[in-house]
Amino acid sequence: MKKSASAHWSGGIKDGQGTISTDTKVLREAPYGFKSRFEDGPGTNPEELIAAAHAACYSMALSLGLGNVGLTADSIDTKAVVTLDKDGDGFSITAVQLTCEAKVPGADAATFEQIAQATKLGCPVSKVLKAAITLDARLKN
Repeated sequence: MKKSASAHWSGGIKDGQGTISTDTKVLREAPYGFKSRFEDGPGTNPEELIAAAHAACYSMALSLGLGNVGLTADSIDTKAVVTLDKDGDGFSITAVQLTCEAKVPGADAATFEQIAQATKLGCPVSKVLKAAITLDARLKN
C-alpha cells in the first residue's frame, strides 16, 4: 500500500507561500507558510500534519490492540503535540507527546496501560519518527 501527498512552494522562506494536497483530496491546496509554521498565521504546517497523522494512527492501532484481547472501545480520543526545536542552523522535531483517553467497557487499568504502551511503540507513525515519543493514556469510566 502506498499513500501520497504533495506540496507546492513559491517564493522565499519568509515571504513565500505553499499549498499541501493529498491524493484523497481531503486536503486540496491547503495553505501553509512561514507564518503558519513559526508564528500564528493562517494555514497548516508540517508539524501539525505529523501530529494529526500520529494521533489518528495511534487511535486506530490502539483499537486493534484492544480488539486482539476481545475489547472494543466506545471512544478513543488522542492528541499529539509535536515539538520543533532549533538545532544548530536548522530545526528538528525533538518530541511527540501523545495524550489518549479511551472508554473501553470491560477493560481494567493494567490491561489498558499495557496495550496503550505497546501501541505507542508499534503504531506505524511512531516507528517512522525518531523523536522521543511520550504517552499519557487514561482509561475513562
